[in-house]
Amino acid sequence: MAQITLLDGGMGQELVARSGDVPTPLWATRVMIDHPGMVTAIHADYFAAGASVATTNTYAIHHDRLVRFDLDHLFHALHLRALAEAHEARGAHGGGMIAGSMGPLVATYRPEVTEPVAVAAPKYAEIARILGPHVDVILCETMASVEQAEGAVAGAQAAGRPVWLSVSVDDHDGGKLRSGEAVTELAALVARYPVAAVLANCSVPEAMGDALAGIRTLGLPFGAYANGFTHISGNFLKDAPTVAELTHRHDLTPEKYAAFAMGWVEMGATIVGGCCEVGPAHIRHLAECLRAAGHTIR
Repeated sequence: MAQITLLDGGMGQELVARSGDVPTPLWATRVMIDHPGMVTAIHADYFAAGASVATTNTYAIHHDRLVRFDLDHLFHALHLRALAEAHEARGAHGGGMIAGSMGPLVATYRPEVTEPVAVAAPKYAEIARILGPHVDVILCETMASVEQAEGAVAGAQAAGRPVWLSVSVDDHDGGKLRSGEAVTELAALVARYPVAAVLANCSVPEAMGDALAGIRTLGLPFGAYANGFTHISGNFLKDAPTVAELTHRHDLTPEKYAAFAMGWVEMGATIVGGCCEVGPAHIRHLAECLRAAGHTIR
């Protein structure tokens, strides 16, 4: 039996649902200003459900997004607020890891707007230096191309922490990144930079088996955390979208999601959890299934 790191589930969609606020292109960042403490509560719910990791609510805190709303002066403060909320939940729980999230620059799921590595890496390094002293790992999430992943991973080294790279794959062909590149093309990147684990995230669970078949050939610890969207709509792939453009699926019950995740564990995955629209109930049932199968959650 394996030792499994159980990630939490989605943060942004939980915040939108609990706050009742109309979604904006700032996603969940604005919620920390308008509803202090709500992020802590969600982290706490995931820990209570059995998760061993709290992923910071820093995915979308980028200068390019804050400038649009005249909030760029809060760049550093928002990172610290998100870190504080994760630490508050971990302290109350009595343990667990904190993963410092860094999402794509400019836009999610859009490899065509990827900035060159020389431009992106310093931007990520700025974030990594803020997160580094306060997290256990840096999690570069939802990277849609090899170039986008390299910019994030290169900048993440500034944190002085282990770096986990997570990529988003094609919903119809999980063996490919959203850019169309094969996931196995990450091999040169992980050979060049220190990467502690490679994962796939924010794609439908049905695509993750093919994604992991390629990722496990990289020779590093690996895993997956899928989303619960029906699909990524064309309107979401436009400039400054909101989560209102995304529709959650109604068939992805905790039982069904856990069945997918247990399949990933059978493939050798040691890091599993959930992404957007996968909530505490899903993580709780997954934790129960892992323990019932004899695995240890660490």
